Amino acid sequence: MSITNEVKLFSGTNSKYLSEKIAEAFGKPLGDLSISKFSDGEFQPNFNESVRGCDIFLIQSTFPSSDNLVELLLMIDAAKRASAHYITAVIPYFGMARQDRKDKPRVSIGSRVVADLLTTVGASRVITMDLHAPQIQGFFQIPVDHLDPSVIFIPYIKSLKIGADLIIASPDMGSSARARTYAKALSCDMVVVDKERRRANEIASMTLIGDVKGRHVVMVDDIIDTGNTLAKAAALLLEKGALSVRAMCTHPVLSGKAYETIEDSVLTELVVCDTLPLRKESSKIKQLSTAALFADAIVNITEHGSISSLFEIKDNN
Repeated sequence: MSITNEVKLFSGTNSKYLSEKIAEAFGKPLGDLSISKFSDGEFQPNFNESVRGCDIFLIQSTFPSSDNLVELLLMIDAAKRASAHYITAVIPYFGMARQDRKDKPRVSIGSRVVADLLTTVGASRVITMDLHAPQIQGFFQIPVDHLDPSVIFIPYIKSLKIGADLIIASPDMGSSARARTYAKALSCDMVVVDKERRRANEIASMTLIGDVKGRHVVMVDDIIDTGNTLAKAAALLLEKGALSVRAMCTHPVLSGKAYETIEDSVLTELVVCDTLPLRKESSKIKQLSTAALFADAIVNITEHGSISSLFEIKDNN
């Protein structure tokens, strides 16, 4: 006799804005989960319905504060102790991903610590999007489905109908492989802005590798934090003869004075995904939804289908 495990989706506190859209695209409402809180700030997730024998998906981005990560870990532990059959952590934004290597003495590798925590508490699988360093997948002893935001951004870039004047730019050497993927998919050239940092979030100098004169530039990156790099890179590109500069960044961390920096920059627009919530509206920031992509990934996992099929670019125009 064939038995199909029931599928249930649950959301952490600060990712509910996205979880509700994923659940709607998946075609099933979010499960009933509440967070009990103590007066000192301690909290405890409670499943208010049975998850015994179920395949469950726990949706939570692990952006600061660290309560978001701890909440996800406790949700996984609660599901495991409630005899869930299979527990998938859906982490649209994987925090600590910039701590992917020991690049100086006596520092932690934060992304490895998070991978160990998720595995130890009982996650069976992880779904995430656009890791700062794709090799972070190797820190896990469980399957990791790494979704590609290019299937969202490339149709948008095509909708701009820039034509032969389009050129893709990488705002640093680390994003050059990403930029090359976009340039290949869009059949256009690419350039690189090589930057030298004094320390985190502080740039010493920038140099353009390539020619942007008379071109409409689209920069692509995984994270926008303070916005300083993109703002300075955009100014350099215009100085070198670009007609316009846009940026496509998956995760809108946008810390500190980032909103003001983007508003005051020469960027035509900044296009981001909804893996993180925007703190406020901006005339230059446009947010695209990842809900359908995550919902499709959940469907394919539950039906034992291919995840790589989700990376095929669809032109909606």
